Amino acid sequence: MAGPNFNRWLVPTAALAIHLCIGMAYGFSVFWLPMTHIIPNADAAMCSNLGFFQALTTTRCNWTVPQVTHIFETFIAMLGVSAALWGGWLERAGPRKAGCIAALCWGGGLIVGGIGVMVHQLWLVYLGCGILGGIGQGLGYITPVSTLIKWFPDRRGMATGFAIMGYGGGAMVGAPLAVWLMEHFSGTGGTGVAMTLMVMGAIYIVVMASGAIGIRVPPNGWRPSGWTPSEDKKSNAMITQRHVHLERAWKTPQFWLIWGVLFLNVTAGIAVISMASPMLQDVFGGALVGIEDTASGLTTAQQAAVAAAAAGLVGLISLFNSLGRLFWASLSDKIGRKNTYYTFFILGMIVYCLLPTWGHLGMAGLFVISICIILSMYGGGFATVPAYLADIFGTQMVGAIHGRLLTAWSAAGIVGPLMIAALREAQLNAGLEASQVYDRTLYIMAGLLLLGLICNLLVRPVKEEHHMSDDEVERERALQHDDNASVNAETAARGRFGVGGVLAWLGVGVPFLIGLYIALAKAAALF
Repeated sequence: MAGPNFNRWLVPTAALAIHLCIGMAYGFSVFWLPMTHIIPNADAAMCSNLGFFQALTTTRCNWTVPQVTHIFETFIAMLGVSAALWGGWLERAGPRKAGCIAALCWGGGLIVGGIGVMVHQLWLVYLGCGILGGIGQGLGYITPVSTLIKWFPDRRGMATGFAIMGYGGGAMVGAPLAVWLMEHFSGTGGTGVAMTLMVMGAIYIVVMASGAIGIRVPPNGWRPSGWTPSEDKKSNAMITQRHVHLERAWKTPQFWLIWGVLFLNVTAGIAVISMASPMLQDVFGGALVGIEDTASGLTTAQQAAVAAAAAGLVGLISLFNSLGRLFWASLSDKIGRKNTYYTFFILGMIVYCLLPTWGHLGMAGLFVISICIILSMYGGGFATVPAYLADIFGTQMVGAIHGRLLTAWSAAGIVGPLMIAALREAQLNAGLEASQVYDRTLYIMAGLLLLGLICNLLVRPVKEEHHMSDDEVERERALQHDDNASVNAETAARGRFGVGGVLAWLGVGVPFLIGLYIALAKAAALF
């Protein structure tokens, strides 16, 4: 519980410390190729027909890229499952305990995965990075959310945007660190993947636990100095001052409509993430590096230059995915959560439908800008939804409700890439040129956004019958051990920002800015 000298602006730094670590999930692709070259003298003929289950235990054959990329799918699926299963427990255990357990699971999972790489046992990598790491992802993702919303009732969107911005930017920090560590540890031979995973796991345990230990919760009834909730019921029709219990919330139409909103927004965004780099290369080819005549094909050097330019798009995606979370979530405090999602879907449909046009006209610059806009709204959807839930269901159990809602992300993480891969393969088999196979896919994504727009349109305030009574709220607060703390609400957390605040923000800000610089340097290749 926060004391009188605590400052609420320390809480976002604690949240960022956790989310910048688990956000490395988006940067895990740096391990895929090195993990397929761990055994230097593997018998290619013997290993060519190795099945998936044989690959789990083989010590004589290298893994393939599809086999190792299932790690990403596993921890994204486990993120949603663990957040849904233990969200209610987290509300009662508190953010510090949950954050420390998340640190042990995510960091410890990477260490176990590193051991799996070292002994060349793929099942152990799945267990460590995928399952154990996925549990750490889920707990770490929702740990600071309800606490931030309670600390910033005046800026719910901005507060959650800060934390979830860290998840989007985690790859900007973690991926360059992983590449540097692999280069360092491969100096004595090998790929350096095993030691890199173990070192990063140890770093993440320390950083995430430090962030978790630094979290404080506000006493009941705490408000920022000089702020009172608006009494204008018309302008705040979607914001309840009551609370809905987790067990009732997920049974309401509002929950499933917002579930659909998140699922459809994420599915469309993942489509672009999964195919952005190959799409840019297929659509524009040599034009990316100023080569207009490609009838005779590209040389190896020219193909490498095209791939390097397309890789710059990956850096921009990370940047806009991260900054879009803070921008859109902060904007939602001004225009409302529902209007923000209207913007995502209407603007998204327009941009998705324009992408094929930019491709046919050879306008690579507008194509890249459009993708960046899409990815900013993809990240913005993640950052805005916790505040949307708090508006609709109240703040008492918003962390647990958010945990249940994240199953939409797990579902989209599976459905999106499968849908895109199937559509692309079907069109190639039908004889379409590589530069045209994305047109129909992009129009289908625009159709998904139309469905999301309809779901958002149907969201209404929760009926009175679903709200908890005052006695139920008090009982829930007693289970969370904060039922007797309201007497401190007037004096708690009125401290100055001070030197501690500056150091805390530097601790998370400097690594983020270094990652931002590296992402911009890579993106410069596009221009």
